Amino acid sequence: MNGISFGTAFGADIIQMILHAGVVVKFVLFILLLFSIICWTIIFMKWRLIRRAKEENGYFLDLFWENTAFNKLYAESEDLAFSPVAKLFRAGYTEINRFGKIQNPGGMKESGATMHPFMDVVERALKKTAIDQSNKLEKAVPFLATTGNTTPFIGLFGTVWGIMESFRGIGLKGSANLAVVAPGISEALIATAAGLAAAIPAVVAFNYLNSKVTGLKSEMDLFAADFVSLVERQIMRRSVASKEGS
Repeated sequence: MNGISFGTAFGADIIQMILHAGVVVKFVLFILLLFSIICWTIIFMKWRLIRRAKEENGYFLDLFWENTAFNKLYAESEDLAFSPVAKLFRAGYTEINRFGKIQNPGGMKESGATMHPFMDVVERALKKTAIDQSNKLEKAVPFLATTGNTTPFIGLFGTVWGIMESFRGIGLKGSANLAVVAPGISEALIATAAGLAAAIPAVVAFNYLNSKVTGLKSEMDLFAADFVSLVERQIMRRSVASKEGS
């Protein structure tokens, strides 16, 4: 019971200190509250996006390495809206269909000079899609780093301003005892505490999300290399079969 009453009293004291703080300190606290709300919104949305991306990547890659036909993979990938790897496959397969190399290998010349421009187009499509998906995954994440770097200083500014106001009040009253100094300083220190409360989760979340995004980007790079290698092998295999058949 004592613990509950102490916590309630402490919370009430903090609210009273905020209410009695100066205009500048209240403005600083309002800014820090906005930073905190935006950060938690980004954290939740990015955590959900990355979790869905990893789940759908795993499902798609299982299908891919089961040697599922490309046309069936393309149909399956239409439902995987969060998977960056599936988006890569769709981009590459679209270029393959556009040139008709897989479906009509007999129309391709035997010289490697014809294959390379086609594969360059596929690789450029994969690279462009990878950049787009990386930008989507990284979007808004740098704001967490900005929050972690700036909010402690914003809170410190509020604290310094509050202490300045406290000492100004001391000078006007002509008294410097603890009963006069302590309330003003405690109100000012709330700004620093609020700045740290906004910064710490933002820094932790930034490092966590950044590591997850890096992992997804590595998955995209590996898949792009495997996809290009697989397409080249299929083209060579069908080219050789067409040559032998003729």
